[in-house]
Amino acid sequence: MLSYQAARGKVIEIAQARYRPRSTETIDIVRDPAAALGRVVAEDIRADRDYPSFDRSIRDGVAVRSVDVANVPARLKAVGESKAGGSYPGTLALGECVHIMTGAPVPPGADAVVMVEYTKAAGDWITVERSARAGDHIVRAGNEARGNQIVIPRGTRIGYAELSVAAQVGAANLPVFARPRVAVLATGDELVPADEEPGAYAIRNSNGVSLAAQISLSGAEPVILGAVRDREHDLREAIERGLGEDALVLSGGVSMGKYDLVEKILLEAGAEFYFDAVAIRPGRPAVFGSCKDKLVFGLPGNPVSAMVTFELFVTPAIDVLSGATPRPIPLFRAKVTHDLNEKPGLAHFLPAKMGFSDDGPTVEALRWQGSGDAVTLVNANCFIVVGTAQEHVSAGEWVDVFPRRGSI
Repeated sequence: MLSYQAARGKVIEIAQARYRPRSTETIDIVRDPAAALGRVVAEDIRADRDYPSFDRSIRDGVAVRSVDVANVPARLKAVGESKAGGSYPGTLALGECVHIMTGAPVPPGADAVVMVEYTKAAGDWITVERSARAGDHIVRAGNEARGNQIVIPRGTRIGYAELSVAAQVGAANLPVFARPRVAVLATGDELVPADEEPGAYAIRNSNGVSLAAQISLSGAEPVILGAVRDREHDLREAIERGLGEDALVLSGGVSMGKYDLVEKILLEAGAEFYFDAVAIRPGRPAVFGSCKDKLVFGLPGNPVSAMVTFELFVTPAIDVLSGATPRPIPLFRAKVTHDLNEKPGLAHFLPAKMGFSDDGPTVEALRWQGSGDAVTLVNANCFIVVGTAQEHVSAGEWVDVFPRRGSI
């Protein structure tokens, strides 16, 4: 049985060796910038000129020659101004200064900016009360990026900072990879649609909704196939539909029970499995394989198990199918607020609440009723990760924390 790290590594290995993004398209970021969020750039984006294209002031104040303010106070004659979008037309001479605004070009002859807080004005004369060295409060032309420099590499996932840079360099029609289409199928006789009233022993299909949301958050397009009963014929037909997409994610039917039929049906369809159990709790009976040249994931039916295993194993595959480098597992460290006792041999992902104190980040495990208890996750913003060799963790110890996407 693989560790979750090894299982994730296997997913990345197989996906990178065998699968590529489907196609490319362009997005007009001027008219619809939100459409580019989460997409992956299909070509290197290069600077169309030097940035900045001129020596730029990063403060409001006066542009000076540093030699004029080597000894302060220094009295200089103000001969004009430079503002954002304009410039002072002349060249600064000895004993002169220019009023300058943040973002404005530094005039020729000036080599420093003194912040306005350290000046006093009296008519056309400025008294500078703090000395300046050459380069103070100036960004030189080309210091941010040189013309033709790659500013957004191919394979970068687009966020608001990347959109800002794309707009800045004129990449208004942004080339991106098409979103992979990921089918999501829930299995189980007990499932009814979320908008129906369940019978006495039925439950609503929450996994179909939550996994579709996780697919979207990961940068793919969900194809919702609903729920299918534990009948071989029905399951076979639904799986065939799912294999028409770039990847298929199933929940339920992957354990050892009489009606756990997913692996059997996939094997009949020619599937190759790379693992069918992982040393984690919740989520041990997680399955990963390929069938008819498509990636297939069989996740446990309990909601918390499905959510955790999706984040660990499906997310990096979606990265690869999207044209991106798989993101690392986003673990960080915090001090646990109370003792923990867990059985060794499995890595435990415990729903938890992270906060901050004067001593740094802290995390508290929440009381929960096991992997079917999705209600507890509403109050959890992360999971405490207790390693396979750990049995006892004392209050105040540092532990690994796995954030719940979008909650911290």
